[in-house]
Amino acid sequence: MRLALFDKGRLGIVDGDTVTDVTDQLAPSTAATGTLHQYIETVAAGTAPVLDPARGHRLPLADVTLDAPLPRPGKIIGAPVNYLDHKAEMDYPTSIADLGVFLKANSSVIGPGQDIVLPYSDKRTDQEGELGVVIGRTATHVSADDALDHVFGYTCLLDITVRSAEDRSTRKSFDTFTPLGPWVVTADEVPDPDRLGLRCDVSGETRQRTNTDSLIFGVRELIAYTSSVMTLHPGDVIATGTPAGVGPLGHGDRVVVEIERVGRLEVGVDGSRATSYDSRPGHRRR
Repeated sequence: MRLALFDKGRLGIVDGDTVTDVTDQLAPSTAATGTLHQYIETVAAGTAPVLDPARGHRLPLADVTLDAPLPRPGKIIGAPVNYLDHKAEMDYPTSIADLGVFLKANSSVIGPGQDIVLPYSDKRTDQEGELGVVIGRTATHVSADDALDHVFGYTCLLDITVRSAEDRSTRKSFDTFTPLGPWVVTADEVPDPDRLGLRCDVSGETRQRTNTDSLIFGVRELIAYTSSVMTLHPGDVIATGTPAGVGPLGHGDRVVVEIERVGRLEVGVDGSRATSYDSRPGHRRR
């Protein structure tokens, strides 16, 4: 299934160019985590209803507004330097094997059609197209062999990054810096997440093209490693890392990340409110 949030929190099953509203088949919820997150938790608990498209209301996909499928994940975990070609282009001496993982603020999530807001006018802000892994069962110290049993599904993700001196978690956690969507594809539709084509375009120019078989830590190993550090909960999202081709974004750009079997996520870029890096709070305190 392709599960999407639309029109301010409705849950739908996407099929081709239609979406079937199945929100009323779930218990009512106003949680900030969203209806899909609630559904994932009930699947993990074994109490989820069987979503039946025949009982839902079908709508043209073009007539609805898609939201981020997980507007406030419990955690967003990033995998730094997880492609060798990106390691080479950034001239990093280390990779994920040395660096481990990092956390992004869950308040950085936006959905399809929304805008990345550039914070600084004089610091480069880059796009990083990535496969997102949505956790479906609590995972702690799981083996790589068992890792995919803990996955609910997959989504497209952009890990937006300011090239400045702060820690990764700061540079990647600005509001709007984690576009997510357009939906979550359940794991049964992706036989092997380590064999997916990925492309990222900026204003019609292809900047990144890879296959997830080039990941240093593949999805299985990444889940095993991450779960050895921190417990993963249903609805957490792992950003698996970006390949070579990262580059600067500018006002008015359109960014598209498309992943085989998963979907196509498109967002805009707004630099109209960008300010100088030296004007940031606390800059002059040493």
